[in-house]
Amino acid sequence: MSFYTSLSGLKNAQTDLGVVSHNIANAETNGFKKSNTAFGDLVAGSSFSNPKMITGIGSNTEAIIQNFAMGSIEQTGSSLDMAITGDGFFKTYSAAGDRTLFTRNGSFDMDVAGNIQDGAGNVLQIFAPGADPATDATINAVVPLTNAAGSEYAGVTVEMDGSVVVSYADGTNDTIGTVALASFSSPTGLRQVGSSNWEVTGISGPPGYGFPGEGKFGNTLSGSIERSNVDLAEELVSLITAQRYFQANAKAIDTATQISQTVINLRT
Repeated sequence: MSFYTSLSGLKNAQTDLGVVSHNIANAETNGFKKSNTAFGDLVAGSSFSNPKMITGIGSNTEAIIQNFAMGSIEQTGSSLDMAITGDGFFKTYSAAGDRTLFTRNGSFDMDVAGNIQDGAGNVLQIFAPGADPATDATINAVVPLTNAAGSEYAGVTVEMDGSVVVSYADGTNDTIGTVALASFSSPTGLRQVGSSNWEVTGISGPPGYGFPGEGKFGNTLSGSIERSNVDLAEELVSLITAQRYFQANAKAIDTATQISQTVINLRT
C-alpha cells in the first residue's frame, strides 16, 4: 500500500511542478494570472469504520486555482494600450473562431481597416454612444478613417471613463463609443484558452457588463499595460518546495522497496 500512497504524492508533486513552471514561464506575459495547486487527502474507510482506525492512502489534486490579483502597471506611451485599474475584463471577438473572449491584456493596436484589435486579431468590444450595458449588445471597435466632412483620421485616445475619442485632420473629435468591461460572479471558473484570454463556463457564470469607472468596474488607464501578477521570488520558493515534495515521496518508495526486499530475503 505504501507504494501507491507515495506514488500519489509523486503525481501531485509533478502537477505542482508543472503549475509553478507555467507561472515562471509567464512572468513577463502581459495580463497573465498565476495559478496555485490545491491538494486533498485520501482515506480508506466507510460509515462502519472505527474513526480511530481509518487509514490514509495518499493525496490527490483537488483543483488548480487561478489567482486574479492585479498585476503591476507599466506605462508604454501607446494610446491604444489600456490597463484596468480595478475589477473587470476587456471583451474581444474572434472572427476566426466565432467566439467571445475576455482578457486583462490591454495591448491593442489598429489595423488598416480601423479595427482596434489585439496581437491575435481579436477585435475589442465597445458600447455605441448612448447604449445601456444592461440591455444593449456590444459592437466591434472600428475607427472611421474619415469623418462626415471627409477629413482624414489623425489619432485615437481612450479616456479614463473608457470613451474612445477619434481625432481628425480638420481638428474635430468624434466619440465612437465606450470600452465594454465584463465581470463574473466566479472568475476562477473561467476557462483559460491561452494568450491571456479566457472563455465563459457554467462555473464562472454569465458576464455582467458595465462602463469603466462605474460601480465595481475600474477605470481604463490609457498608455499603460497590466503586467503578469507572478512574483518570481515567491515562485522560486514554491519550486524548491515542490522539488522537496517530489524527492520525499521518491525516498518513501525507495524505503518501501528496501523493506520488501528484506522481507523477501528473510523468507528465502
